[in-house]
Amino acid sequence: MYKIDQIDGKLLELLQINANKGIKELALEVGLTATPVYERVKRLEKLGFIKKYGIEINKEKVGLGLTVFCQVSLQTHSKTLIERFETSVKQMNEVIEAYHISGEFDYLLKVVCHDNKQYHDFLVLKLSKLEMVAKVQSNFVMAEIKEYGYYHIV
Repeated sequence: MYKIDQIDGKLLELLQINANKGIKELALEVGLTATPVYERVKRLEKLGFIKKYGIEINKEKVGLGLTVFCQVSLQTHSKTLIERFETSVKQMNEVIEAYHISGEFDYLLKVVCHDNKQYHDFLVLKLSKLEMVAKVQSNFVMAEIKEYGYYHIV
């Protein structure tokens, strides 16, 4: 197993904040030349420390003004039903994050929609249609205080 050092950790933090940074800029920030930084980044990608690169979209500008945290309880906890539920949730475009959790509910879903009507349709036509779903509780986000962060590695 590859153990990352402080420089690898710093590179991972910098790339989380801005994945568009060039190798020369990264090299300046970690105190190395471009070639070893390029090799380190490629190694981190190859070893799976970097899963993907992406962009952050302004949800409101593209009309996605409603965020809901949806808690779901299943009727039973058989392996088959859990797998079927998880497979179904992965196919629902409105669900942008899903977690199997402990506590009163079994799952926590982060759902992003255009408006209340779209969320209603999602709830009635998709989520509640799953026969293994026993209970759903919706928590509507009033204001986002901190949406994205990054993992502190070093």
